[in-house]
Amino acid sequence: MERILVVEDDLALSAGLCFELDSAGYVSVPAYSCAKAAYLLTESAFSLVLLDVNLPDGNGFDLCRRIREMRPGQPVIFLTANDLEADVLNGFDLGAEDYVTKPFRMPILLKRIGVVLRRNSSERDGRVGGAAEAAKENGPDLWSDGFLSLDFSALKAMRGSDPRSTQTLSITPNEYKLLRILTENAGNILTRQRLLERLWDSGGNFVDDHTLTVTMNRLRAKIEDDSHSYIRTVRGMGYIWTGGRA
Repeated sequence: MERILVVEDDLALSAGLCFELDSAGYVSVPAYSCAKAAYLLTESAFSLVLLDVNLPDGNGFDLCRRIREMRPGQPVIFLTANDLEADVLNGFDLGAEDYVTKPFRMPILLKRIGVVLRRNSSERDGRVGGAAEAAKENGPDLWSDGFLSLDFSALKAMRGSDPRSTQTLSITPNEYKLLRILTENAGNILTRQRLLERLWDSGGNFVDDHTLTVTMNRLRAKIEDDSHSYIRTVRGMGYIWTGGRA
């Protein structure tokens, strides 16, 4: 049974969320502060974290960073009244699966939760089922051209040809997803719609097109320099990965 950690300091809202989640067949666990949420995450596993931004002992963005350090693959949905574009983009940059603003309708939130849980379940099954074949056919889960090195299993990225000046890159979980899709389809045009479907939601309904543009531009700034270009924009269509393995 899927366990969901509800990090919300409004006691009435927390109780209502937990009631609805339990009624929908999930097991909800409330936490009213960053400290309690961090403790619970060290003690047990959760299928999903519903995370408010404004909390009594900190903010959800900082807590999300801690969660990424503790559990890199932990799905998180922000559930908050912070609806500024900068906050939404920050949430996705931190690797959130979705960003839901208050007030919200519970049936829609449940749908979004279901999408995230199904997607992550499919990804887990795919990793388990395909691990042996991937190991035999493709070797380690790495991509490198001698300048840029990506380790998708360890979520590590390095840039630089000289070992003495190699730079460790700070790549968000969504950026790793984007890199994985691009490198797996090197030389092929990936439409913006397909990227949105693969990155966030089965219908691309919960993230606007502007978010993809911002994420792509930030990723380019991290992995490229004047001598190394990897992502080319195909105007009116999408993007293409132009890098080649060493």
